[in-house]
Amino acid sequence: MSLLAKYSPRFWGVSLTFVFSLLYLLFQGGKLAFMVFIIVSVLCLYLALSRWSGIAKTQGERMLLNSNQESVLEAGSTLAVQIQVQIPGFWPIPFVSIKDRLVRRGAEEQTFESFLIPDWKRRGEISYRTPPLRRGFYTFGQTECSTEDIFGLFESKGRMTMPYSFGVLPRKVHIREWKQLHQLFRGMHHHSASTRSHRETTQINGVREYIYGDRLSRIHWNATAKTGTWKSKEFERESLPKTIILLDRNMKHYKNKEHFELAVSIAASLLDYGARKDLALGLISVGKDSSYFEPKLSTSHHKIIGNHLIDVEPDGSYSMIEILKNRARQFTPGIFFTVISPIYGDQLLQALAWIDQREMNPCHMWVSMDQPETALEAWRKQMQVKGFIGYPVASLEDLTQGLGVRG
Repeated sequence: MSLLAKYSPRFWGVSLTFVFSLLYLLFQGGKLAFMVFIIVSVLCLYLALSRWSGIAKTQGERMLLNSNQESVLEAGSTLAVQIQVQIPGFWPIPFVSIKDRLVRRGAEEQTFESFLIPDWKRRGEISYRTPPLRRGFYTFGQTECSTEDIFGLFESKGRMTMPYSFGVLPRKVHIREWKQLHQLFRGMHHHSASTRSHRETTQINGVREYIYGDRLSRIHWNATAKTGTWKSKEFERESLPKTIILLDRNMKHYKNKEHFELAVSIAASLLDYGARKDLALGLISVGKDSSYFEPKLSTSHHKIIGNHLIDVEPDGSYSMIEILKNRARQFTPGIFFTVISPIYGDQLLQALAWIDQREMNPCHMWVSMDQPETALEAWRKQMQVKGFIGYPVASLEDLTQGLGVRG
C-alpha cells in the first residue's frame, strides 16, 4: 500500500501502458505489436528523462525596476519586478511557470505567477507589478519554478532563493509652514525662531568642507589627513524648543485600518517637517511594545523614528493619561507636546490638562475621519474653552491646509 501511495496514478497508468505493450509484443508478435511497443517505449523514455530537465537547479536574479537604493517606498506605491532565469541542462522544456512570493511582516503573503518560454540558451525572464503596497516591512520568499512534459502528465519543480527586503513608509504630505508653532516659540523666552535655530551645540554631527575663516579648533585633523583636503567639524544646530509627538495606538480608538494609517501618516508628515525645519523631534509610541525616542536634532535620529513608523500597529490598550504619567520624569517644561489621537471629550481634555499643568504646550491633532459635523463643533468648542491648540485632520490634505492657519 505504501508503494502505491508513493507514486501518482499517472505514473502507474504510464507503467501499465508499457507493460501491456510489452505483453502484446510477446504474445501477439508481428509488425503492429512491435511498432506499438517502440512508440510506447520512446514515450516512456521521454517521460522518464524529463525528470532531469534541469528545472531543479534553475538559477535566477531578481531586479526591482522602480525601487531606490535605500530600499524604501511610500505606501500606495507599486513595485515593478523582473526575474531572469537560467535553466541548466539540455532536455527540451516547453514552458516554465514562475511563482514569486512577497511576504509582509505579520504573516500576510502575496503570490505572483507568470509563464515563460526559454530561448535556445535556456534563458528567459518575466516581469510583473505588485498592487499598491501597504505600509510595513516586506521580504521576498523562495521563488518556485515548475515545468511539465508536452503531454502535461508529470510536473518537475525547483526553488530559487533570491532574498531581498525593503520597507514601505507611511504616506506623508509636504507641510510648507506650521505658522502657529513658530508664533508660539517666538512668544517664548527666545530671541527669535530663526536666530535660535542656527546656533550650534557642542555635539559633532559630521564633517564638512573647510570654509575660509574657520577657527583652528574647528578643523577636523583626521578627516583632513585622510582626504588630503581641509575639513571642518560640523556641529548640531540648536533647534527650536523640543517637540514630542504622542501617537495613540489604542486599538479601541480606531474604527479600521485606514483610520490608524491616517494617524501614522500625520506623524510621518510632522517628522518630515521637523527634519526640514531643524526641529528636535521625539516620539512616544506605546502598544504591545513601548518606544520612547528622546527629542534630538540629527538625520540619523529622524531616520530611526521613521523606521519605527513603518512597522507600528494599533495594538495598545493603555489610556492617554497612563502613558503620560509613566513617562513624566522624562518631560521638561517648555516642550511642545503634540498628541495624535482620534479621541475627544473628557478623556482627551484630561491628558491635555495634565500636559499644560507641567508647563508644557499641548496640541491635539484630531484624527477626525468620518466624524459628523456635530462632533467637530463640539471638539472645537472644547478646545476654545480650555485654550488648547488643535487641528482636525480628516485627510492628509487637511493637514497641509490646517497648519497654515490658527486651529
